[in-house]
Amino acid sequence: MTTTMDPDPLVRRMRPFGTTIFAEMSALAVRTGAVNLGQGFPDTDGPAEMLAAAVDALRGGQNQYPPGPGIPALRAAVAAHQRRFWDLEYDPDGEVLVTAGATEAIAAAILGLCEPGDEVVCFEPYYDSYAASIALAGAVRRPVTLRPTDNGRYAFDPAELRAAFGPRTRLVLLNSPHNPTGKVFDAAELALIAELCQEYDTYAVTDEVYEHLVFTDADSGHVPLAGLPGMWERTLRVSSAGKTFSCTGWKIGWASGPARLVAATMRVKQFLTFVNGAPLQPAVAVALALPDSYYDGYRADLQTRRDQLVGGLTEAGFGVLSPEGTYFVTADITALGGRDGMEFCRALPERCGVVAVPTQVFYDDAEAGRRLVRFAFCKRPEVLAEAVTRLRALT
Repeated sequence: MTTTMDPDPLVRRMRPFGTTIFAEMSALAVRTGAVNLGQGFPDTDGPAEMLAAAVDALRGGQNQYPPGPGIPALRAAVAAHQRRFWDLEYDPDGEVLVTAGATEAIAAAILGLCEPGDEVVCFEPYYDSYAASIALAGAVRRPVTLRPTDNGRYAFDPAELRAAFGPRTRLVLLNSPHNPTGKVFDAAELALIAELCQEYDTYAVTDEVYEHLVFTDADSGHVPLAGLPGMWERTLRVSSAGKTFSCTGWKIGWASGPARLVAATMRVKQFLTFVNGAPLQPAVAVALALPDSYYDGYRADLQTRRDQLVGGLTEAGFGVLSPEGTYFVTADITALGGRDGMEFCRALPERCGVVAVPTQVFYDDAEAGRRLVRFAFCKRPEVLAEAVTRLRALT
């Protein structure tokens, strides 16, 4: 019997998406013994109180399916946290949903809110799962490019943002503080985004996983888009425990917003993971209630590590764009003779024993990021010191 089966059974909309750059570069680090500053995960554990609570939950029998929206204690803790830090009010029963990390929350929101052909405005470079989630929904990306400015920060052209909106715009996907650039969107930028959302009657999905990682020398502090006039009722706010509490492997995230947006996200989420992380949810509830001293100390420690890596990259000859927040710093490779970030990063482990990530893979307009690479500084100081020593070999 003959067959005409397609040699590539993958649906066409997902064919542009291969192995993630993070998997490729982490595998390269293992193969070469390089210091891995590519993937954004800490190399230390989170707060002791949270870890102890997880152990207690495991041993106390909280190992079966939790409620679909998440355990009541965590939903209440999320609502209290957002009231405490951002003066945002959410009802734990209906306006908060626990998810398998922020990645699932974003994917479920896009799948639940977008019909095929709907348009999603996003800022590039963007985290790679954004493009894949938009493609899975059959929606269309409308990227607006963030470009380095003379003051070493990233900015977008307001006219480009206005041009990205149109009659098919369904939602805006905003990440602030922003990965990979470290940009924190300021009040004027957020006001323009809010104005356009209301003018075109669109939703906003905001990825705020780095909400507590804004440094003291940033041009502005973190401001949730949902807090702006007219935006609470059209915004689904996403965050997670992974970055704030150094537990990226736990995959405990949440989405908060008006009940109708949370319900749409829940409708999809229940057919993705159904539920997740039963013994980890009460532990995250404990972490969210930690005193301000934890949040302030963690941010200060990470800022010190940022400065350590920024100084080392500058000494090594990179053109450094110092971040206002997040785990990451981007750097221009032009002064080191680099013309292509992908080639540069694939060769870097052999040249000096360090792994970074090329940011061009996070752009539709690859030329805008071709000479930029991303390093993670969420590592122990001694690991960063070793990386800096190795990077000096480039000069």
